[in-house]
Amino acid sequence: MTETHNQSRQTAEVAFGKVQSQSVARRRVFEELDLLVVARDEKTVRLREARLAKEAQDRLAPPARKPAKAASRA
Repeated sequence: MTETHNQSRQTAEVAFGKVQSQSVARRRVFEELDLLVVARDEKTVRLREARLAKEAQDRLAPPARKPAKAASRA
């Protein structure tokens, strides 16, 4: 009976260890995904601010004159 109890306990501990390691791995993956999402959102904000600043600067600057192309058709 003691052997059966010890074997059952060992089996249960092995199964519990597998579940725990899966849980830890899953949590680690979700933490990494969260970090990627935060980094992406920060980059998006930074790029949006740069774009808006450039657009504002372009509106304030006088339009640049484009050089006239020489019409040479042969």
